Amino acid sequence: MKEPIRQRAMELGFDDCRFTSADAPDSAGQFRDWIAKKNFGEMAWLERNVEKRVEPQKVLNGVKTVIVLSAAYSGVSGAEASCRSSPVTRHGLVARYARFDDYHDVLGERLKSLSQFVNEYGGVQTRSLWYVDTGPILERDFAQRAGLGFVGKHTNLISRKAGNWIFLSEILTTLELAPDEPETNHCGKCTRCITACPTNAITAPFELDARRCISYLTIELKGPIPLEFRRAIGNRIYGCDDCLAACPWNRFAQDGRLMKPYARKDLDQPDLLELLSLDEKEFKTCFAGSPILRTKRRGFLRNVCVALGNIGDASTLPHLERASHDAEPLIAEHAQWAIDEIKSR
Repeated sequence: MKEPIRQRAMELGFDDCRFTSADAPDSAGQFRDWIAKKNFGEMAWLERNVEKRVEPQKVLNGVKTVIVLSAAYSGVSGAEASCRSSPVTRHGLVARYARFDDYHDVLGERLKSLSQFVNEYGGVQTRSLWYVDTGPILERDFAQRAGLGFVGKHTNLISRKAGNWIFLSEILTTLELAPDEPETNHCGKCTRCITACPTNAITAPFELDARRCISYLTIELKGPIPLEFRRAIGNRIYGCDDCLAACPWNRFAQDGRLMKPYARKDLDQPDLLELLSLDEKEFKTCFAGSPILRTKRRGFLRNVCVALGNIGDASTLPHLERASHDAEPLIAEHAQWAIDEIKSR
């Protein structure tokens, strides 16, 4: 009964489609401990939805199956090497997944269609819910149990077919389908992801303190970036790929056929001074349809200021001086920090 659904998923552009039961994830206890330690930082929704995340029946009553899907979003990109090869550059670094139109929209459109197909295939009693990184579900656990990949020591999912560069999404359905074989961990003794983290956010294998993670600091954190982490951020202005990029399984990564048409080449090596000059209207226009929009201008230009403080030179000071008088205090404070950093060098 699964093959028509899998085939339809492939037709819609997904790279893999797997099935597992809706039983509670094995990591429920570990997740509760992580929440108790407050490792989620300001992401309060994780704490609010604990019970739903560990019990799918509380998300969709009568759920029997979780369909987990993947869409690859990158092969090898030259942008990282280019940004790091020169000690003085005006280019910022954007996480690979954000160098596309917003994956929530791209995948969501396909998931809606696939969910309708599942409901029609299952009959009038079938009900389904789909999520793209938005629902109260521990998706990486279900992805591993469905055989799509395994959770690595950096706590992200690794596919033996596509490495780390994959988007996950899922459909919870009341239709009962036979589960696929689960994947087992293949990290071995490798600790490259742990040593690659600039802020030591991976505190132990399979344990992440989000409050130290550059992705959290540049995206989820709404206030000032703690001083202790600013230099470690380097020229990263939205997210961080270091732990993902270090994984040897990426040798199998390929460009995803679904996401490739939505790539934004203007975000491969964006000019920091051009970004710093954006007003509110220009920011919204520039990043319309991009996940970067979620940081708002205040958060994004905060990040740009930190990047300039780390890699800028005297020629960037006039631009930062203007930013230090921005009406948004968050931008002004980080611009002044950047000025002080450059002058101290």
